[in-house]
Amino acid sequence: MRPPRKFVIDTSLFVNPHARAKFGANPKAAVRGFVKLAKKTSAEFFMPPSIFREIRNFISEKEAHLLDLCVKKRAPNIYSLYLPAAVFNDFIEDVRNRLNKGLRLAEEFAQDNRPENEEKLRRLRDKYRDAMRTGLVDSKEDFELLLLAKELEATLVSSDEGVLKFADKIGCERLNASKMYDMLKKSK
Repeated sequence: MRPPRKFVIDTSLFVNPHARAKFGANPKAAVRGFVKLAKKTSAEFFMPPSIFREIRNFISEKEAHLLDLCVKKRAPNIYSLYLPAAVFNDFIEDVRNRLNKGLRLAEEFAQDNRPENEEKLRRLRDKYRDAMRTGLVDSKEDFELLLLAKELEATLVSSDEGVLKFADKIGCERLNASKMYDMLKKSK
């Protein structure tokens, strides 16, 4: 008999509108829809405690309780996991390039003497956020998610570009969160 499939779940499954669409219209409904389907499968679901704390910002105690009964909380063993130095070499290079791009954006903003400051600030924020964060693992929570998936040899479920890209680099099986509903329906 085959062991149950393992999934490590990211917050984006419930808060990203595209990812949660089939589960529910908002994070609360998405959690209820996920739990309903998850109970019908033999799969195991995991979430680092930091991700569970993060999702609690979007749902009520009732949904948190339902999720708590369905998803196992487990922190990755950060002292025993091995990740190749090449992964961090690429990561550092990517961060350096992003910092340089952010600096160029700030310089461009500083040199622009047009008076419509509020609009300029909004554009700078948008461009800077895009340059610095899109496609990058940018939080401890994201990193714990990746490490747990690696440790458990589980499928990582996320819609975060940076998390999915990093999962590829460290050899984790991954599933875009927008496909999780179909995966659960298929595995009933």
